[in-house]
Amino acid sequence: MGTVLDTTVFVELQRATRGLPPGQAMQTVSARLRDRLGGGEEVAIASITASELLHGVHRAAHEHRARREAFVEAVLSAFPALSFDLLVARVHARLCADLASSGTDVQAHDRIVAATAISAGWRVGSANTCQFSRIPGLDVTLISLGGDDQPE
Repeated sequence: MGTVLDTTVFVELQRATRGLPPGQAMQTVSARLRDRLGGGEEVAIASITASELLHGVHRAAHEHRARREAFVEAVLSAFPALSFDLLVARVHARLCADLASSGTDVQAHDRIVAATAISAGWRVGSANTCQFSRIPGLDVTLISLGGDDQPE
């Protein structure tokens, strides 16, 4: 099994490693992921997560933009992005229909992350599992790379 990491993991990590060079921050990421998931776990991000991280770069204040961009580029180099392809589109469409039928609301980007993970047969790792826990059948694990894992 693999884990699709949600944006919240990297937001928390960026805050925790502020001031470290991107290479050292990524070493910290790798070590903490090994601690949380084990050494043999495949880890990736959904393409929408790449977009969310890049959006954060574009919205950053001028004085923080270069540091944030270096961090995001290090993340994008370290973790493969799983594409939103036809299989993910089919899973996403079914997931949206099922959630609407049950009256459950989940944020749009989180539905895409979930569909990406489900189509790969993987779980989602997030620092905030609230949205993902509403999706029936989705394996979700709390990953807090910025500090100790705390239940919500």
